[in-house]
Amino acid sequence: MDGRAFEPAATELLGYPADARMLIINLDDFGMYHGINAAVVASIEEGIASSCSLMVPCPGAPHAMRLLREKPEIPFGIHLTLLCDTTHHRWGPLTAREQVPSLLSETGELFTPAEVAELLARARPDEVELEFRAQVDAVIDAGLTPTHLDWHCLADGGRADIFDLTLALAEEYGLAMRVWLDPGRRRARRRGLPVVDHDFLDSFRLDLDGKSARYAQLLRDLPVGLSVWAVHPGLGDDESQALDPGGWRVRRTDYEFLTSPQARELLRQEGITVTDYRSLQRVWSQTSARRPSGRVADGSAA
Repeated sequence: MDGRAFEPAATELLGYPADARMLIINLDDFGMYHGINAAVVASIEEGIASSCSLMVPCPGAPHAMRLLREKPEIPFGIHLTLLCDTTHHRWGPLTAREQVPSLLSETGELFTPAEVAELLARARPDEVELEFRAQVDAVIDAGLTPTHLDWHCLADGGRADIFDLTLALAEEYGLAMRVWLDPGRRRARRRGLPVVDHDFLDSFRLDLDGKSARYAQLLRDLPVGLSVWAVHPGLGDDESQALDPGGWRVRRTDYEFLTSPQARELLRQEGITVTDYRSLQRVWSQTSARRPSGRVADGSAA
């Protein structure tokens, strides 16, 4: 278990046997556009997915938030967003642009995923926090109750200080956080917080050819402990293809597997427990409540 036999596995911290095989199937990019929104809801209600993450600044976010109000049983987190994926279907920050200039390119727009290095080279922590707070507060003000925070196209925030400020926000708002790189996982485990035990799966990194068979094999081979998959379903309809020419095929093939009878039967055969971030949130919130405000257990400032 990552060379950390002295540390409890996430399964034990969550109250499950040490040998449990647990899986969170979280659907990223909820709110980007309507074809994703519909596929996300269907993949949770009719398929094997367990939760989703909402991109608050996107054009489809109001529709997604309305769906969440209508379906409060769907667990969701906030997919903190500093990047815009397309040039023809743009979104910007929720914060007034003059307040977050370091998050914008020379054209005054959010950077694209291909420009992550440029964003991380110039983004000021105080402006990142302004925008992240605006996204979290927009969800809270809408009367919705998120479970966790994660990031769009930024592995563990992309920078240590962004990770730290997000960790402080998660603690302040009583949320869990999706942590999957080794430095963040080590830090969380020192605090007694459950995080993924194994390599994180991003469905955009899987080959399109034979994807269904690959997913099936991953379920058969799922190791003991907590695994986390970030999957990106979409309908792949005409509108989706026009809005998302570079991603709709990934999303359509994800959707097809998540809602297939084969997927559900494999979970049953393998005895895999599918969970969501509500179980992690309970532990994260309890642990935060026991710590002095503004400090973390390893002695560094939140």
